[in-house]
Amino acid sequence: MELLNLSSLLASNPYPGRGIMLGRSADNKKAVAAYFIMGRSENSRNRIFEATEDGIRTRAFDESKMTDPSLIIYHPVRVVDGTTIVTNGDQTDTIADSFRRGEGFVRALRTRDFEPDGPNYTPRISGMVRPGGAYRLSILKSTGGDPSCCQRFFYEYDSPIAGQGHFISTYRTDGSPLPSFEGEPIPVALDSACPACLADKLWESLNADNKVSLYVSFIDLATGAAETVIKNKHV
Repeated sequence: MELLNLSSLLASNPYPGRGIMLGRSADNKKAVAAYFIMGRSENSRNRIFEATEDGIRTRAFDESKMTDPSLIIYHPVRVVDGTTIVTNGDQTDTIADSFRRGEGFVRALRTRDFEPDGPNYTPRISGMVRPGGAYRLSILKSTGGDPSCCQRFFYEYDSPIAGQGHFISTYRTDGSPLPSFEGEPIPVALDSACPACLADKLWESLNADNKVSLYVSFIDLATGAAETVIKNKHV
């Protein structure tokens, strides 16, 4: 299996939208999670990531310029009983609530579908990392832009390989309407030794006009301790 360079993929793509990458560090000691958001409108670009007690949330950088909080204000990351949940919308809470009831990732996402933002019908992308490092990814999307049918895809990685990860995004690239991601999550190399190193590489690779915020976390598999880096275009 060929491992691609995520930084190169992002550098060649002006608008993947929102993206999740989950994997295992090269030293095989840490689970790795990354999530970024991009924006084309003033409303989408007027956001930052902010740390919370159990993860991160988005909030308006300038409250006076926020015109519509729906679909852009949410908790991208929550940690529930050692499991890290990462998504591009309020389905983070759907999954977290499901876990608290003793239910699962797939069952939670079967209650959701793509975002109601036609004509794009932005896919909902979601991921989770278990305390032992096993991870899952999912994408819920319309069928070729037709909102009458939702396609649901789930990918499980029970024995992650050191130095490897998988990447999924909402869109293939820029367009009108925006074309949804297609195919399986992309296998990528993970050779960064620390969250700051990976965050710097990914941040520099994202389109300068469209990038908004980035989150990277390295989770120690032995202790569960997480080392996290947040980058915001607005500081």
